[in-house]
Amino acid sequence: MKRILTRSFSYFFFWVLFFEICRATFLLYHYPKTASLTASEISKVFWFGLRMDFSFAAYLSVLPFLLFLFEVALQKKVFLQLVSGFTYVLLPLVALLVTIDLELYSAWGFRLDSTPLQYLNTPAEMLASTASAPVWLLVLLYIVLVVLGLAGYSFLRRKWTVSPKRSPKQLAAELLLSLFLLALLILPIRGGWQQIPLNQSDVYFSQKIFANHAGVNVPWNVMHSVIKKNHQTKNPYQYLEQERAQALVQELYQPKGDSVPSLLRVKQPNVLFIILESYTAKFIGGLGGPAEVTPNFNALAKEGILFQNIYAAGDRSEKGMVALLSGYPVQTTTSIIKTPKKTERLPQLAAELKKVGYGASYYYGGELAFANIKSYLINGQYDKLVEKSDFGSEHYNSKWGVHDHLLFDKILSDHQNPKEPFLTTIFTLSSHEPYDVPIPTRFPGNEEETQFKNSFYYTDWALGRFISVAKKMPWWQNTLVVLVADHGHQFPGRDQNDAPSKFRIPLLMIGGALAVKDTVVSTIGSQTDIVPTLLQQMGLPTDHFAWSKNLLDAKATPFAFYVFNDGFGMVTPQGAVTFDNVAKQPILREAGVSDKQLEQGKAYMQTSFGDFLRK
Repeated sequence: MKRILTRSFSYFFFWVLFFEICRATFLLYHYPKTASLTASEISKVFWFGLRMDFSFAAYLSVLPFLLFLFEVALQKKVFLQLVSGFTYVLLPLVALLVTIDLELYSAWGFRLDSTPLQYLNTPAEMLASTASAPVWLLVLLYIVLVVLGLAGYSFLRRKWTVSPKRSPKQLAAELLLSLFLLALLILPIRGGWQQIPLNQSDVYFSQKIFANHAGVNVPWNVMHSVIKKNHQTKNPYQYLEQERAQALVQELYQPKGDSVPSLLRVKQPNVLFIILESYTAKFIGGLGGPAEVTPNFNALAKEGILFQNIYAAGDRSEKGMVALLSGYPVQTTTSIIKTPKKTERLPQLAAELKKVGYGASYYYGGELAFANIKSYLINGQYDKLVEKSDFGSEHYNSKWGVHDHLLFDKILSDHQNPKEPFLTTIFTLSSHEPYDVPIPTRFPGNEEETQFKNSFYYTDWALGRFISVAKKMPWWQNTLVVLVADHGHQFPGRDQNDAPSKFRIPLLMIGGALAVKDTVVSTIGSQTDIVPTLLQQMGLPTDHFAWSKNLLDAKATPFAFYVFNDGFGMVTPQGAVTFDNVAKQPILREAGVSDKQLEQGKAYMQTSFGDFLRK
């Protein structure tokens, strides 16, 4: 009996201890964030995380405990060997998940879940997201974790022996004990006797989101996320009665003004819609950033209309794409762009303009298969799609594709004598990780933030170069240029994942078709508001864009709503509030934020995700 208890408990607690070592590795790897925690908070990270460690250790123990049962019944050494084989396969895989999470957390701000599975069809682009990672350090940590795990398991395995011959009564007792231990695993798997099984909120204990994230067991989180996504048919954001939620959201879009100021000289201008990768407001001189990073953008701001308080709807490129071109809210842990049958039902700027005679083209220096963007654009009725494969291989000088100045050169070449009116959508990429630039760096240093700053400066240089040539084209005087970011960025300053400053982005309109110049609009708005604002300036209907308001409507409610991983933020003139759906509590709530604003944020999250499920 002692033999059975010893090997069962030793195997279970072997995994528990391994997960504790992994958590310590995570805290050490992210030492700057860990340093902000007190000793008491660090101890609570381990204490609260232990429950999730027990749960996943139990999951991993189910098959070994079953093999232990067979060994007791049949007295065959092969069953113990199968346990070892199972463990030798699982250990490197678990260590790999833990190691990948170390760097992805730096880039994405949340613990590893099923999100990377959405990018498996374009692995090169997925890897490029972490191309600035300290690869050799990560490899070393992976090896250390695997070696420690294998050494620990080999040590405890030496004490296991094959069951000796015993009386039928003793055999029955041992079989019952083994069966009981196997069934007992249900308890730690569920996280205890409580009615609701264990979830991420059970390890959340702090107002500091990093402390809560550190308590999460990564393999458990990946498994839970995969299971949750594969069967997600119900809205996980049911905060309010449905009628109340809908009323609160409708209130945000009422009332609307009878008229808005006209900004255009012509009703059907050509439109250059330029989406700038990771262009955070924090690096834009006209928005409070340092003047030396974007000298061209700053100069262009004097020639057009600069919107000061625009926020990205999400934190990923494919999410920003839908918000920008369809005026549709972003989802938290998934994205509508992944499901073509849903994006078929979305309105798009290109489709609306084609109804009135526009030609539509889309230019990107990378691969449009990434994140299923190509199917979305095809649904949007673009006539022409230009991507990495349309450039010569000699131009593949970036890990994502071709650099921004080459992309802009291609556009200028293709627009020598275009048929008008046209919509040309451009998506840059050089300011994405790994931040490699083809010109001499402007700012000294090798830190990741400085690399990002240099890539930002390069894209500004390429943009200025492009606009200066475009101004000489015959179509310029009838052209409106929209400059906007796909999402913000944690740099500079390493913003927390939910921080409003991370989501604040530039929006600038310039071009010969504008009737006004050197104008600043301070209204709070979102990416989802941009397309309807443009269409109304052209006198075109906006009925399909139900989740949008006109940024130039003085009577529209000023607000911006955005989502991050399983949470949301809402910004109004009264302040900002961010809410963690796992912990079911605010992360940030500024002094002026009312209870109603928080309630409207919940209502928006609930109704927008419900609409996504119904698409």
